Amino acid sequence: MKDIQILDLKKTILKDNDADAEKLRRELDAIGTVYLNVMSSPGSGKTSTILQMVKLLKTNYRVGVLQADIDGDTDTRTMLDAGIPAIQLHTGGMCHLDAQMSRDSLTAIGAKDFDLIMLENVGNLVCPAEFDTGAHKNLVILSVPEGDDKPLKYPLMFEKADAVCVSKIDAMPAFDFDMARFKEHVALRTAAPVFFVSARTGEGIRALCDWLVKQMQTKEYGHG
Repeated sequence: MKDIQILDLKKTILKDNDADAEKLRRELDAIGTVYLNVMSSPGSGKTSTILQMVKLLKTNYRVGVLQADIDGDTDTRTMLDAGIPAIQLHTGGMCHLDAQMSRDSLTAIGAKDFDLIMLENVGNLVCPAEFDTGAHKNLVILSVPEGDDKPLKYPLMFEKADAVCVSKIDAMPAFDFDMARFKEHVALRTAAPVFFVSARTGEGIRALCDWLVKQMQTKEYGHG
């Protein structure tokens, strides 16, 4: 009986994507554009946090936003209404972006016209972590209502993080969220800094932006 040949398509796809992602980073480096991938679950406050970050950053930097969703355009309208260049990406049912999707999106928005482009990836704590988008840095956002145990339940997402942001801290009194315990859980997966922010009050947004600006100014944005 002949041996059955088995091809692991997922490994092949991921390997090809990783190579394409590295190529995309080199292309972005050549035009001086920094690409930030923002990942979180739905309802974590991604859009609100990005909006407040851009409001601070756009004084000194040309910033564009890519909004990825399975469908809809609500988040993009929020950005455009605030005067922020943004385009909507529909993934056609896919729960993540990969490097080629990023390249198509960056071409559409005109990456060379921006110093920084922020990608709001599809809301999901699983799939987006598996695919390298070609971004220089990955920012993971977790909201207080989601609980402080998520780094234990979704380890890959936090292992891929270059920075972790806890949003909606203004709601802290209503939830059993322990900051110290969360930091301990994150430290099991990554040495990335943790920022506690509120898009509603603005608390912590400046510190998060300062971290990002440092990466841009010192070119400390090799993929982590």
